[in-house]
Amino acid sequence: MASKTTPTVAIMTDPIEAAKAAQLRYVSDQIPGITRKRAGRGFRYFDSKGEPLTDQDQIERIKELVIPPAWTDVWICPYPNGHILATGRDNKGRKQYIYHPRWHEIRDETKFNRMIAFGEALPLIRARTDEDLRRHGLPREKVLAAVVRLLEQTLIRIGNEEYARNNETFGLTTLRDQHATVSGSKVQFEFRGKSGKEHTVDLQDRRLAYVVQRCQELPGQELFQYLDENGEPQTIDSEDVNDYLREITGQVFTAKDFRTWGGSVLAMRTLLDAGPGESKTETKRLINHTVKQVAQYFGNTTTVSRKYYIHPSILSCYQDAALYEALRQISPDGEVDSPHGLTPEERVFITFLRHCNPNTAFGPNRVCRL
Repeated sequence: MASKTTPTVAIMTDPIEAAKAAQLRYVSDQIPGITRKRAGRGFRYFDSKGEPLTDQDQIERIKELVIPPAWTDVWICPYPNGHILATGRDNKGRKQYIYHPRWHEIRDETKFNRMIAFGEALPLIRARTDEDLRRHGLPREKVLAAVVRLLEQTLIRIGNEEYARNNETFGLTTLRDQHATVSGSKVQFEFRGKSGKEHTVDLQDRRLAYVVQRCQELPGQELFQYLDENGEPQTIDSEDVNDYLREITGQVFTAKDFRTWGGSVLAMRTLLDAGPGESKTETKRLINHTVKQVAQYFGNTTTVSRKYYIHPSILSCYQDAALYEALRQISPDGEVDSPHGLTPEERVFITFLRHCNPNTAFGPNRVCRL
């Protein structure tokens, strides 16, 4: 029987469906658009027929996009409601995109909305990776299981080979042998990540340390490799990891979901430890402290952490003085409506999410109903 695609899955996997959900027009920079040419200190704009653009409303709309002056091969969407508003090449030749704000909003909302499903799938993922880590030798499944466990325990970015090759910035699947140091059951990763930030991540796990060390013994610079049926080393990439997760769960989860889940659980734990704020000023300070803690753990900015890695219902309910009182009713030692195979904090988090009003979780009056 064919599996039914849920709206959430469709939005995450099908850009046309995502554009429709955001009430935007799905576009491509392959269609005729607006171009620009430098004129003195500014630019002149030309329509799809090569004629100078004279519509002042269009020109103002383009200026509001704040397209970087250094971009070349710039394409500008002729429609103000296109899901992509502009594309271009940066000074390193990489293609860059400017998306409609509503496109980001719908994708972010969908990402957070599927946290319950991801939490429910975590025990299955953990059971499968535990099984695959017991395999003999260094087969593909064992190395993929190790990478997924490392994703979960360290929350390191998954990595992109293009960035590793062009920028010498790395993520988990693009790490090189020299980025890992193994000492007994301890592993230390030292590497330059996104935006050139240096990362040092320590981990103590006997099985994972063994797999990392075995991988380092294989020929080649890439760290995470496996031995195929002919005994030849093969590399893995982010798509291999995402395919592995889909195979386990039957759902479209990706490596990025671990970071969203981990950041949200960390934020909830930090706020629980802090307790309720005694005033609006104190509450705001504790929220800012929590966001800063998550940002430090991920090695990014507080703006990025708040927007992408902390479920918005956590902060909004805490700010409304609803979170702490609600969570006191969901003790990790008590009965909670969540699957086995989760930590006490995760069980609290998923139970909290189930009691959040799904219709207001992302609206202007977000509330928690418990």
